[in-house]
Amino acid sequence: MMNKIKTLVVAFLLISFASFAQSSDQPLKIGYTNVEFILLQLPESKQIESQLKDHSTVLENQLKGKYADYENKLQAYEKGAATMDKTIREDKEKELMNLNNSIQEFQRNAQQSLQQKEKSLVDPVIAKIDKAIKDVAKENGYTYVISNQALLAGPEDGDISPLVLKKLGVDPSKAKAAEPAATKPAATTPAKTPAKTPAKNNKKKN
Repeated sequence: MMNKIKTLVVAFLLISFASFAQSSDQPLKIGYTNVEFILLQLPESKQIESQLKDHSTVLENQLKGKYADYENKLQAYEKGAATMDKTIREDKEKELMNLNNSIQEFQRNAQQSLQQKEKSLVDPVIAKIDKAIKDVAKENGYTYVISNQALLAGPEDGDISPLVLKKLGVDPSKAKAAEPAATKPAATTPAKTPAKTPAKNNKKKN
């Protein structure tokens, strides 16, 4: 999940870090922070991960149900195709084709649903972090705040992450030292893919 969030964080970094105007007699003061790091410290981070996992599991179970239905009907078709009337056989083939198409469409929609769910959960938290960064910058006289991911060198006192965490109600001393391994939500596709729909011109077995 956290790997996916990186994309949203990068987009945020490109458009949301603001400059803060000061009078000309004040020195230039530049601070830096890491939005992704701050996000990982917030309780919302685990909540987002849990909700995405639950949503993904629901989608996966629905897809598995569709796949099981397809498999059962395919096996029944293959078992009885040789003795089926042509009209019935063609109707079964059409049904299998429709089920196959339905599975493929569901897979596409499930991926989009997961992405939309993720964005709806992450965006409000990113907005809250954005506000906290801007508030800290104004309160402490920073002219600019940049991402430390683009910083090659800088003084330790330029890191405003502890101040931002305090602003967000998180104890900086309890912050994780490093980003934990990303946890991927349950897959939204089964291990196997549906077999091809039988051709309509099957010949009866002798």
